[in-house]
Formats: sequence, C-alpha cells, structure tokens
Amino acid sequence: MKKGLILTILTGLILTFVSVNTYAGLFFGNKKEKADKGLKVGIVLSIGGLGDKSFNDAAYRGLQRAKEELGVDFKYVEPASPAEDEGYLREYAEAGYDLVIATGFLMRDAAEAVAKDFPETKFAIIDDVVDLPNTQSLLFKEDEGSFLVGALAAMMSKTGTIGFVGGMEVPLIKKFQRGYEMGAKYINPDIKIGVLYTSGPNPFNDPVRGKENTLALVKQGADVVYHAAGGTGAGVIAGAKDAGIYAIGVDSNQDGEAPGVVLTSMLKRVDVAVFEAVKALKEGTFKGGIKRFGVAENGVGTTDFEFTKDIIGAEKIAKLEEIKQDIIAGKIKF
Repeated sequence: MKKGLILTILTGLILTFVSVNTYAGLFFGNKKEKADKGLKVGIVLSIGGLGDKSFNDAAYRGLQRAKEELGVDFKYVEPASPAEDEGYLREYAEAGYDLVIATGFLMRDAAEAVAKDFPETKFAIIDDVVDLPNTQSLLFKEDEGSFLVGALAAMMSKTGTIGFVGGMEVPLIKKFQRGYEMGAKYINPDIKIGVLYTSGPNPFNDPVRGKENTLALVKQGADVVYHAAGGTGAGVIAGAKDAGIYAIGVDSNQDGEAPGVVLTSMLKRVDVAVFEAVKALKEGTFKGGIKRFGVAENGVGTTDFEFTKDIIGAEKIAKLEEIKQDIIAGKIKF
C-alpha cells in the first residue's frame, strides 16, 4: 500500500512538473516569439521613392534583410513632397513603432521635431545629424568612395575631361563632387572636370534633366560622367549611352542599367547602415549618436566590375585596390 501510494504521488509530481514546465515554455516561448515578430520599423522614404535604383532602394534592401534575418516587421511610405515627411514620421511614432527611420537630409527638421515629442521611441536619420539621445544619425564618408570612382574616371578618360552631375547643390552632394575631383586629380593633376547641378522642383527624380546635363557635359569634352542625383541618374546613364561615353552610378549597384556603359557604381551602403540600426534595436544595444560608414567599414566603395573588368583592365583595377588600401591606412587625407 505504502509503495503504491508513494509511486502514485511521485507520478503525480512528475506529471505536474512536466505540465508546469511545458506550459511555462509555451507561454514564455510564445511571448518571446510575439515580441520578436512584434518589433516594428517604419521608414519614410526620400523624394523619388522606390524604384530609383539608388538611395531609396538601398534603404529598402536593408529593411528586407532585417525582415529575413532578424524577423522584424516593417512598413514604408513614399511622400509626394517633403511637406508630408513630419506627418508620416509622427504617424509611425503614434502607432507605437519601435524604430522610425527618416531617409535623407531633407527630413532633418521633421525628424528632430517628432523625436523630441516621442522620447521613448527610437529614431534613425540617414545623411544628417539629430542630436537627441533617442536618435541614431547614420552618416557616410561619401568623399572616400567618390575618390575611388574619380580615380577610375581619370584613368579611363581619353579626352582629359570628365563630368559630374549633382542633384541639389547642398553640402552633402558637394561632398561627392569634392571626393570625385580629388580622386581624378590624384591620377591626373591636369584633368578638367565639368560640374552641373539639376535645377527644377525634383532634383533627385528628373531623368530628363539628368540626360540634358550629361549631353551638355559631353559637348564640353567629358567622356566619363559620374552622378550623385538619385533617380535623376537614370537620365545620366541614358545620356552616356546615347553619346557613346562612360557613366558611373551611385548609391546602389547601377552597373546593369547599361552594361559596359556604366563603368562602376559608387556604392553607398545605406542598406548596411539601416540593417545595423535595426540589429542594434533587436539586440538592445541601440544608442543615440553618430555612426559613420566609410571604406574601412564597408560603407562606401565600388562594385565588382561585373560588366567592365575587361574594359577597365587588370592593371587599373589593381591600382584602385591600392588606392583603397591607402585610404584605409590613412595615407590619403580628406
């Protein structure tokens, strides 16, 4: 009797222990899974929206990667004008999104205003600085990457004249221009560099003007044209193709837009910066402040010359790698 009673009690205790632990595992496991799946990121894209094959598409790729690798949910919006930026940023914050991303320097004031009103929400801004404890400012060393493509342009030019097409004439885009000019003159101190900026209401989404500017630079003798103009760059590439010269893309890999015409693209790894911000959020290490991405951090650089290795040649590609290592080592100053 006693043995039977003890066995019954032990069996009951074991079953109770298993049941409690199973329940706890299911409960807390589901709770964690829900927390992971519930991590929400909202991004307000810049002028031009998706399909620019440049800046916005790169930011979107970063969130796609975060969804695939980190299991977060995200939503995006494409404002029709900068006047809508603050309203969309505020909507995400009011809806309880864990991270709200402002894409581009044009959103600086809007991002700062909303971040101040929602101190418990995490924010990130690309290409400008918001000095608040809940905001991470993601900046790039565009002059380093542009130095590389400027050097390539000078090595490839036969006329001794190259060109640059910018979007808005603002400090950020002039940083691209400056690096490009420095790189070109590093190779050929006597090279001529024509510069045109896009006028009109949509400087980063005006392919027609991009093509017009490119053809104007060709008339000045340019046989390689680099752009830092977002969606306007599609016109730069089209103009280069029509004129029989080379183009250099920007932000995303645009080499395939006109294989053999686009020598390379100055990759600005907005996707890496966005992914790293989301990863920090998920891991609980997200902090306000500035994060900079340069050549050493794989934040800027060139493509792998998928369509132009033979056109450029091994010697010039090796020279670019040498310059890259000198930038990383600090031998080239900016």
